[in-house]
Amino acid sequence: MLKTSFTSAAIALALSTSAFADTAAKPFTVQDLVNLNKLHSYAISSDGNTLVYGVTKKDNKGDKSSDLYLLDLTKANAKPMQLTSAKGTEHNVQFAKDNKSIYFLAARNGSSQLYNLSLTGGEARQVSDLVLGVDDYKLSDDAKQVAMSIRVFPECDTLACSKGKFEKAKDSKQTGRHYDQLMVRHWDTWFDHARNHLFVASINGNTLSKPVDVTKGLDTEVPPKPFSGMEEVSFTPDGKYIVYSAKAPSKEQAWTTNYDLWKVPVTGGETVNLTKENKAWDAQPTFSSDGRYMAYLAMKRPGFEADRYAIMLTDTVTGQTKEVAPLWDRSPSSIQFGDNNQTLYVTAQDVGQVSIFEINTQFGDVRKVYGSGYNSLIGIHNGKAYFSHTSLSQPRDIWSVNLDGDQLTQLTHVNQQKLKKIKFGEYQQFKFKGWSDEEVHGYWIKPANYKEGEKYPVAFLVHGGPQGSFGNGFSGRWNAQLWAGAGYGVVMVDFHGSTGYGQKFTDSITKDWGGKPLVDLKKGLKAVGQQQPWLDVNNACALGGSYGGYMMNWIEGKWSDGFKCLVNHAGLFDMRSMYYVTEELWFPEHEFGGQYKDNKELYEKFNPANYVENWKTPMLVIHGEKDFRVPYGQGLAAFSYLQRNNIPSELLIFPDENHWILNPNNLEQWYAHVLGWLDRWTKK
Repeated sequence: MLKTSFTSAAIALALSTSAFADTAAKPFTVQDLVNLNKLHSYAISSDGNTLVYGVTKKDNKGDKSSDLYLLDLTKANAKPMQLTSAKGTEHNVQFAKDNKSIYFLAARNGSSQLYNLSLTGGEARQVSDLVLGVDDYKLSDDAKQVAMSIRVFPECDTLACSKGKFEKAKDSKQTGRHYDQLMVRHWDTWFDHARNHLFVASINGNTLSKPVDVTKGLDTEVPPKPFSGMEEVSFTPDGKYIVYSAKAPSKEQAWTTNYDLWKVPVTGGETVNLTKENKAWDAQPTFSSDGRYMAYLAMKRPGFEADRYAIMLTDTVTGQTKEVAPLWDRSPSSIQFGDNNQTLYVTAQDVGQVSIFEINTQFGDVRKVYGSGYNSLIGIHNGKAYFSHTSLSQPRDIWSVNLDGDQLTQLTHVNQQKLKKIKFGEYQQFKFKGWSDEEVHGYWIKPANYKEGEKYPVAFLVHGGPQGSFGNGFSGRWNAQLWAGAGYGVVMVDFHGSTGYGQKFTDSITKDWGGKPLVDLKKGLKAVGQQQPWLDVNNACALGGSYGGYMMNWIEGKWSDGFKCLVNHAGLFDMRSMYYVTEELWFPEHEFGGQYKDNKELYEKFNPANYVENWKTPMLVIHGEKDFRVPYGQGLAAFSYLQRNNIPSELLIFPDENHWILNPNNLEQWYAHVLGWLDRWTKK
């Protein structure tokens, strides 16, 4: 284990430069990326003594394997012990109450079921044997009950009924889909009239009692898919109730963000809406161990998915609810209680990082525990925070740090040998005066084989969202180090509208998609070129996906002499047609001030299709046919205009991908075309 006691600034420097020392290493490639071991499904025992985690590996033949490992945290320099070797993947690990065994999901007999494995030896024992697979689960505090997310048809009274309907639909020779309200599809899936419901069962040794559908009658997905999981579900500490986040049944599913917290007995029965007064998004109910308090996250503006999450605290005895740290201008992404039930630990985007914070629930004092890289909190035990960590030069591993910020310790090294063979580019955060001379941040990365005195072409990466960030994290898709490995200087700007810089900064892009962000991108590229003369900003290509792809189309019309080439992945081309074909209508309605019919002027003001007469920059257009967020017609439209008007252009379509490229083989193809396109126009 690596142990340090550096200051936060020194830690950040150490993490950003540690991967550059091996002169025998080779620049990072997409083949390296897809062959990295993947850390997943981690849990810390309640006594803080044991870590269990999953690792997916790929061998030299391309075959994958995934197993669970145990690490004894009480011993210095302990080696991980492999726990499983069965074919398939064990995931969603949780410890039993006594910490002597673990639960996990695995599809060892055809469908995903719950298993229990003793940590003292022996084979895993199947606990659930249901006719339908378990998508996700959560144990009660005493581990005597389990809440399971299972996809069923709401009209069915039994799991067998739902199974029969799934089988009938699969065997049917009729392929038409019929609907009478939105949403008819989401992300990459057409609605099949089934829903994710919550089932609660008692754990009796190695078997379950008959599961009870505690969400029956609530015609919505619990938890909402595809981006939420069982962090939206909690048992009350006494084990008598479930509290979860969901939308109320309505015809407004496609244009509302009103997720509420619902409380229901574990035996089923009346469901009570705990947050009925708030018409915006309520999420992640979390209880103190004594049951006195429920903390949760709540947005305040209906229809806005990037609003600041406020931390709310309900006294379950008095019924009073208050906001904790109302003046703290960050938006938490996770929340949990500390050991004393008076302290909350949260993660939140923070100036290009995802940091861990400690918050006093009584006084609202906020203190940063750790703030370098992208961090996801696993647990708080014995005065330590356990978290997964990535940076621009580090794939995911598990670390710990004392709650005073001292004794940073790397616990896992799942890619230690592979990283020795890889050379990453040196990187650094920079800042400049952007729109209205307000401070804006970004990152630059040097080419992996950087040589002092030489100038390098620029890959200018523009993030999506638009309420997002390209910060100090390691991505399995848009990985900035891959352009550095290909010999490019990389520049990323967190323009107005980005997250992690305060809600006012995030809000500033709403109703101004092509205004402030474009100013920031122009000023940022110019500023970083002056700050880092090795960057040849006059020999640059810009790339972006989603809103970043929109910006490529916008740049074509508004900054057409700025780049040698553009790469547009899943970019919005025509804002009128986009409004009518996207599935989450709340998004454009908030960003452009209502339906298209109510605010045509603004939609058309920032519509790339209205400025095509200025297009001239060579563009590579990429899209997935299963993309329902930005349907692929948007990409085809841009490519059609480029081709019809003799502008150098290429089209790469993936029939099996959605808004993201998830298949590793397709990712290799993606980077081959993207890097080839950049080389064609910048390395003549």
